[in-house]
Amino acid sequence: MTLFGRTLGVEEISALVFMLMALAIWVMALRNEMAWTRWFRNWEAERKARREAQLAEERGDTPSPPDAPRGPWG
Repeated sequence: MTLFGRTLGVEEISALVFMLMALAIWVMALRNEMAWTRWFRNWEAERKARREAQLAEERGDTPSPPDAPRGPWG
């Protein structure tokens, strides 16, 4: 096989295939890591919201709806 005017032998071709496979595995691992991080952040936010609702219920406060104005500017 010739690539850019250079003849590639079996060793070079197998090295290219191996590097492409390693890149594909690395991309899949990165994708799984990002998905896990996204899941964990969502789980943590939901847990925090449940905990705040539980504490508000124990205090007798009525929880405000998510679209209620907040902060000093309403």
